[in-house]
Amino acid sequence: MMKRPTIADLAQASGVSIATVNRILGGTGAVRAETIERVQNAAEEIGFYGRGVIEDRRQRLLPNYRFGFLLQQSSRELYRLFGSKITEAAARRQHEKVVAVVDFVDVLEPQNIADRLEALGKRCDAVAVIAGDHPLIGQTIQSLKERGKPVVAYITDQSARDRAGFVGTDNWKLGRTAAWFLAQTTPMPGRIAVFIGNHRYQCQDVSDASFRSYMREHAPHLQVDDSRPTHEEPQEAYRIVSQLLSELDDLRGIFIVGGGISGVLRALREAPVEKRDKVRVVCRDIGPETRKGLTEGLIMAALCHPLDQISDELIATMIAALEHRDSTTILQRVVPFETITPESV
Repeated sequence: MMKRPTIADLAQASGVSIATVNRILGGTGAVRAETIERVQNAAEEIGFYGRGVIEDRRQRLLPNYRFGFLLQQSSRELYRLFGSKITEAAARRQHEKVVAVVDFVDVLEPQNIADRLEALGKRCDAVAVIAGDHPLIGQTIQSLKERGKPVVAYITDQSARDRAGFVGTDNWKLGRTAAWFLAQTTPMPGRIAVFIGNHRYQCQDVSDASFRSYMREHAPHLQVDDSRPTHEEPQEAYRIVSQLLSELDDLRGIFIVGGGISGVLRALREAPVEKRDKVRVVCRDIGPETRKGLTEGLIMAALCHPLDQISDELIATMIAALEHRDSTTILQRVVPFETITPESV
């Protein structure tokens, strides 16, 4: 029968003194968090009997953060998915205790978003926000920074100079990748429709510009129409696509930069097969509706934020922003997007 590991065994395995182990077990005296973690790891390896006590001491020494996340449109499955992934990322933190306060704003007027951002900032240590770029929101970001509450732009950047950082993907590459898909699969001349949420989302505006850049360079046989705003409303997207399909015989592709994917798919499902089959669709991000469209073959590709990775990066960036809140450096964290096709969904 193996002898139960002793305090002396644990001290030797973790490279600390017996007195240090005793301070950890007794909860007396100051011990650095890194030292407690090293002792905890050693206790796991050798099967030390007091692992629960060491873990409790480690947990009590962890820094505590309350982070706010202002997302959009609680009715949209994609934003609810964003919120759940953020909550999971907060729970995964091993060296901090992070409470995620996820809030949704349904009225997308700039003043309403600014007011909600202000309210969330009052009860949190730092805030992340998804919003169109607007001076009213920028003023709130400045006000929160002055009170020691950093604000990180998420998914779409802000022009506010006082923002603490941006976490998103490379939207220039995303737009050119979407154009590559459509150009490579559309040899016949025709028109391409582009849908954006509105003109104030920087991520959409950059993707739109790079999409057109690629098309001018490599696919002059395709005419890219002016961008059509859907205001993130599926019904508006449905109306526009239904009208295009009824009026045009040369619609070859649709690039959905912003919201409204469910409306686009509804219009395509209702269209005659001979018209629907001529239209290639590329969109951003994947929720349940997009996944269904991919499996039906209505969507050729979805260019997506990897939600687990980007949520982890967001939490880490907010912690870094708090630790360097007096710095003038704007943290930029760019996470490569994923490409999902009907064969990989």
